[in-house]
Amino acid sequence: MNKKEGKILAVDDNADILFALKLLLKPHFELIHTSEKPENIIEMHQKENYDVFLLDMNFTKDAISGKEGFYWLSQILKHDSEAVVIFITAYGDVENAVKAIKLGASDFVHKPWQNEKLLATVSAAVRLRESRKEVNLLINKQKGLNAILAEAFDNFIGTSSEMRKVFDAIQKVAETDASVLILGENGTGKELVARALHQASKRKDDVFVSVDLGAVTETLFESELFGHVKGAFTDARADRAGRFEVATGGTLFLDEIGNLSLPMQAKLLTVLERREVIRVGSNKAKPIDIRLVCATNMRLQDMISENKFREDLLYRVNTVEIHIPPLRERGDDLILLAKHFLTIYAKRYKKNIKEISPVTFKELKQYHWPGNVRELQHAIERAVIMSDNSILQPTDFHLRKIQSAKMDDLELESYNLEKVERNVIIKVLKKYKGNVSYAAKELGLTRASLYRRMEKYDI
Repeated sequence: MNKKEGKILAVDDNADILFALKLLLKPHFELIHTSEKPENIIEMHQKENYDVFLLDMNFTKDAISGKEGFYWLSQILKHDSEAVVIFITAYGDVENAVKAIKLGASDFVHKPWQNEKLLATVSAAVRLRESRKEVNLLINKQKGLNAILAEAFDNFIGTSSEMRKVFDAIQKVAETDASVLILGENGTGKELVARALHQASKRKDDVFVSVDLGAVTETLFESELFGHVKGAFTDARADRAGRFEVATGGTLFLDEIGNLSLPMQAKLLTVLERREVIRVGSNKAKPIDIRLVCATNMRLQDMISENKFREDLLYRVNTVEIHIPPLRERGDDLILLAKHFLTIYAKRYKKNIKEISPVTFKELKQYHWPGNVRELQHAIERAVIMSDNSILQPTDFHLRKIQSAKMDDLELESYNLEKVERNVIIKVLKKYKGNVSYAAKELGLTRASLYRRMEKYDI
């Protein structure tokens, strides 16, 4: 152990004992303080924040029962729940030792002690104290994160009928452990829905782990999700838990699940069926206890027909489906969101901008928002930064213009609306070489709406 680690307070009514302890421990620990009076413990701890207490079990008032030691143990733990207390007594017995441990003591040694054993005991106690502080720090960080996420869910804005359906689905499924598949275009807030499900669940006090599967390469897939042991491959310098193990007890969010290759899908399915993982380089299975939430902007049913996605995996991940509507289908939610983001960024950048002009709102509502809420958020932030106005105007925004097909280029045989619509769809699909997502965005439709029209017109 580093000689500079560990602050120790020794409390005993025998001055000779305290002198011997100080002489023994001083070369090995950062700080050694002593006191003959246990009533000084709390005051001294407030000034120095000790890591370990060496506490006599019996003071002059009571020679053998240990009651005084138990009392001061309770006072120490009341003041500092992470405190590490080691009892020292010449009259210790098994019964008192067991009682001391049950009451919160970390260890128990007898006088006269063996120097090497006492040093080892105190060293272990210092390490225990550090571990307790680290665990408490992680717990507090998680609580803080949960509070932030809860606040984010409170700001989950929307009054449209489409969003009310989303809120209703979250409320119904959140308290269960059912697997949820969140469907929606990029930028609609799929991860926000996943976090909302976690916050409303019985697992809310545990961890939420998010994995962007679109960013995980095939070679690192198993290591990233299932973990590895030291030496499993060239860069495996230590054992490492995968995301499944880390998320045990909480929620695992797998974003962009449609990007997985078939071999990766097979490995994921095996873990979900067995509810256990095997780290790369190991043959030992580790049980997992997670709530699974997945998301994608792809049409998984179409991918199944094209043999690009496993049907049995889809059944595993979509006990319940939640569809998030694109911003262009959410009506006046756009106004609510724009005002919300304006409030946030005006405060952040210390701008005296409190309004968005009616004509600006009109233009914002006419825009098709291919990037959805995320694009709106970025547009408002940029406008706030760059604007010199007290009210945001259309000139403060630089939105991508919708490229509309010119009537002269359509070579219309008639002005029948259905024929016109069919020709426009064909032209836009050709423009994007059959990419339905891009074509739908240019036409101002959802992918589902465009597919229905393509089926209608036999395209």
